[in-house]
Order: sequence, then structure tokens, then C-alpha cells
Amino acid sequence: MSSRTLNLDDRLYEYLQKNSLREAEVLARLRAETMRLPMAIMQISPEQGQFMALLVQLLGARRCLEVGTFTGYSALACALALPPDGELVALDISQEWTAIGRRYWAEAGVGERIHLKLGPARESLRQLRRDRGDETFDFMFIDADKTSYADYVEQGFHLVRSGGLIAIDNVLFRGLVADPAVADADTAALRSLNEQLHRDPRFDLSMVPIGDGLTLLRKRSA
Repeated sequence: MSSRTLNLDDRLYEYLQKNSLREAEVLARLRAETMRLPMAIMQISPEQGQFMALLVQLLGARRCLEVGTFTGYSALACALALPPDGELVALDISQEWTAIGRRYWAEAGVGERIHLKLGPARESLRQLRRDRGDETFDFMFIDADKTSYADYVEQGFHLVRSGGLIAIDNVLFRGLVADPAVADADTAALRSLNEQLHRDPRFDLSMVPIGDGLTLLRKRSA
């Protein structure tokens, strides 16, 4: 028993991965290639990818939406958890980074399940609402520009069905959100969003200390 979440030192983190992680070989290779890139810090942890895949399975999700794809690890982890007729719509602005993901998606046999839309996410989300209507998706993952998170959540509220889930990455932001002396735009935006969501009656909420912090929002029925 413990009255608070454990701190993970290197030994305990290694133990967690050894006794929990079931990372597909294609995911491991994508993660290894990403770790060699200058922007490798943008990569989610493998245990977070596995956790999100489990959420997709628990939801019985068929349609997923991702805002911010980078090299495609999270998209691949979730797409592998979808049924054969499932779909994941991935939004990003980088042809360069997503091209890496596309190679691995195809190799894993889920390339046809993942529909990549390049361009500003704000516009893509609004276009999705126009094209598909509201309450279209079962699961949404947000991992993009932090100052736009509030808008992405608002669009997600409309796009995700009642009982569906929105997962928001980086909500603990390396601990900076708890330091009042830190006031850069990204930290301030995340701090404001966390406070706003804590009061938002439209969602059931849990902030999970995995990776860089992952907030889970379950959309309540109207």
C-alpha cells in the first residue's frame, strides 16, 4: 500500500518495463529510429503507448483521432489495437517526420487504417466536423502545440462521442506547471488548461502520472 504515487528511479523503471512492456518489434524499431533524431524528446514513452492502446481496446474503439503525430509511434500503437475495420485520423504539419511513421505503419500492416492529414490542426479539426459531423470518434489523443491545447480540447468535445475519451499529453510538463516562477507561453497554457479542466463539468477526469503526464477526459452524456 502507498498513500501517494511512487517515484520511479532507474532501477524501478527498468523493472516496470521488464515486467509490463509488451512492445511489438515494429514499435521498438520505430522508437529506436526516433531516438536518434534531434527532436527525440517529442517521443512518448513505450509504456504510455501501451497504456493508450489498452484504453482503445477497453473502449471498443473503432475510430480514433490524433492531434500531433511526429514520427507516428502513438498512432501505430493505437492503430494496432483497433479492429480490422478501425480507423485512425492523424493530424500533423510535418511531411518530414510523418514520412518516418508511414514506413512503419505500412510495414505493420495498418497503413490503410491510418489517414494522415497534413496542415494546421485547428483547420483540420473544423474540417472534420464539417465533413463528418459531431460525435464521430471514440478516442482522441492530443500531443501538439501546447498553446492550442484548449482549442483542441473544445473541438474534441464535439468530435468525440458521449462516453468517449480524450487523452492529453504533457500535462505535467517536466514538473514546470507546479513552479509558479515559470511563466513561458507553453507552461502557462498547460497550467491554465489543467485548472480549467479540473472545473469542467462536461467531463469525468483523471490526471495520470505516466510519461510527461496524461490527462484522461471521459465525455459525459448530455
